[in-house]
Amino acid sequence: MDNDRNVSLSKRMSYLLRHGAQREGVAIDEHGWMDITDLLAWLNRKPRSRFTIEDVQIVVRDNDKQRFEISGSKIRAVQGHSMAIDLDLAPAEPPATLYHGTASRFVGNILDKGLLKMQRQHVHLSSTVEQALIVGKRHGSPVVFHVNAAAMLQDGFTFYLSKNGVWLVDHVPPEYLSLPS
Repeated sequence: MDNDRNVSLSKRMSYLLRHGAQREGVAIDEHGWMDITDLLAWLNRKPRSRFTIEDVQIVVRDNDKQRFEISGSKIRAVQGHSMAIDLDLAPAEPPATLYHGTASRFVGNILDKGLLKMQRQHVHLSSTVEQALIVGKRHGSPVVFHVNAAAMLQDGFTFYLSKNGVWLVDHVPPEYLSLPS
């Protein structure tokens, strides 16, 4: 499968597994699992779409962000849901500092209100500046916030680590944020 087709398939899978299953009428359980046959039926609902289980397996295996996992005949996204999904994540102790990449146009709002989950279930944080920069570049001129995760943990915030290494938290108040000088 060529790279453009792989990226297109990954985006479609992300939409359905993270955001659109209920809207599209595709069965998904409370833990985010969907039958691969249902995913394929949805992917191939248009006459010219011809994705196979092998195509799906390649995307799961080769996705640079490791967004998906397969268990038996089921598939799910490992984080990033806007639907109410219980991923069975256990609380985890984060490193002292985590990072959040965003576009420079959002800095004022973030400094005022903190990091909010918006339509997603959690705020997503990175363990490295490099990862945060990649995320920030998707939205414009990147800025990386430093998150004082150690202080948040001490103050009772709960962190989770997704299977693909993204740190998740309910929100980050502005007092735990800083910008590098």
